[in-house]
Amino acid sequence: MYRHVGRMEMSYKVVVDSCGELSSDMKASGHFETASLSIEVAGHYIVDDETFDQADFLRRVKESPDCPKSSCPSPEQYMELYHCEAEHVYAVTLSAELSGSYNSAQLGRKLYLEEYGSKDIHVFNSRSASIGETLIALKIAECEESGMSFSETVETVEAYIKGQDTYFVLETLDTLRKNGRLTGLKAVVATALNIKPVMGATPEGNICQLGQARGIKKALSKMCDMIIENLKDSKERILAISHCNCRERAEQVKRMLESRAAFKDIIVLDTAGISSMYASDGGIIVVV
Repeated sequence: MYRHVGRMEMSYKVVVDSCGELSSDMKASGHFETASLSIEVAGHYIVDDETFDQADFLRRVKESPDCPKSSCPSPEQYMELYHCEAEHVYAVTLSAELSGSYNSAQLGRKLYLEEYGSKDIHVFNSRSASIGETLIALKIAECEESGMSFSETVETVEAYIKGQDTYFVLETLDTLRKNGRLTGLKAVVATALNIKPVMGATPEGNICQLGQARGIKKALSKMCDMIIENLKDSKERILAISHCNCRERAEQVKRMLESRAAFKDIIVLDTAGISSMYASDGGIIVVV
């Protein structure tokens, strides 16, 4: 878990789009800020910030015949978040293959430099989402706290992103499918058979299917098998799990994994707005 050590000689700020969950420690540190996406469900507009009410959101989704839709932060919103005292500013966005947030953050950087002049700002394409962004933000902080320069931090974190693996099992893929996030994916198996796909992210940040099983329990077990099979240097890695309204399911996945590997740390967080929208009620996301 992130611990604020504090270095007087250099200040930094990490802007994470709201698809990434911030822990209470991260919020309290003063180094992390959220660039809020927004959600529209049945004509109701929701800003994905600290006011997000997951229970109310899931109720609205259940009652609506229409699929919820999201909008990424504007370049101007990113520009204003970059405008701060910190000498080093980093942004972490959900996969550029899934959202316009990365491009918006890059444009915001360009606008900032035009408006305010030179500053060290780097935008990271997470090639992931949700808790994957959280881990990247924590890695940035770790690099900064250890005394790395801006360029060393960028290089280290970009390498870290390449070595990150994302897995997820959802009760339904409807929102992902209807919002065009499963393009290029072969037809997902019939839900009538209660077949649950085990999903993941490609190195480019697209969604892919890794396997499938009948029923959520078997799918979660299969996902854990895949994680352990692909895991390297587990003692150097943080295991991160996010869940949409299913804490016990997340704890079960945590127990399955920690019984088979030792990790540097384990984080379990409930999904914020955008991740709740795509994971849907009962969804589990794991990143290592």
